[in-house]
Amino acid sequence: MSKVMIHATVSVDGFMADPDGGMDWMSGFPVAPEDEQIVERICSDIGAIVGGANKTQTIEDGEIPYGGFLKVPVYLMTHREHEVVEHDGTRFSFVVDDIEEAVRRAQHDAGEKWVSLLGGRVARQCLALGLVDELRLHVVPVVLGEGIPLFAGLERQLRLERLATSAFAGEVHLRYRVLRDVPAPGE
Repeated sequence: MSKVMIHATVSVDGFMADPDGGMDWMSGFPVAPEDEQIVERICSDIGAIVGGANKTQTIEDGEIPYGGFLKVPVYLMTHREHEVVEHDGTRFSFVVDDIEEAVRRAQHDAGEKWVSLLGGRVARQCLALGLVDELRLHVVPVVLGEGIPLFAGLERQLRLERLATSAFAGEVHLRYRVLRDVPAPGE
């Protein structure tokens, strides 16, 4: 069965977007071919995506996961029913208030490939439910000071096993396995 990962670019202080949801700060740093190869390998292993729908439940060009170059099924979390949307070769399905169902459906579609979780709220919900197998983070050299955090609000401690760390030009690439059934220190 497909595994589930949180795949995100974050600032050094753990933000995945600025306070308005903008991500322009992620670009403009030196990039080596090795940095690009890491991202390309991760993307080639993605078979489905789970994220959050925007407030209007529309598919806007600037909001398409991975810039639209991954033509994999996308499941968007929402609070009200919405029909499936086909946009530029990608199927967007809306799942009402059931993150576990969204992940199950994405895993089915992904087959042997990975499910990528996008967005802080989706990532935290899946971590809290024990649905995440790995974290794959790209840390860029900027401190935002404020913004939309990836992990803030997670109400439990998680133990991780480092699988890989690499740095080439401007960013640091981290890969962790989420350990299950391992008590946190002091438990």
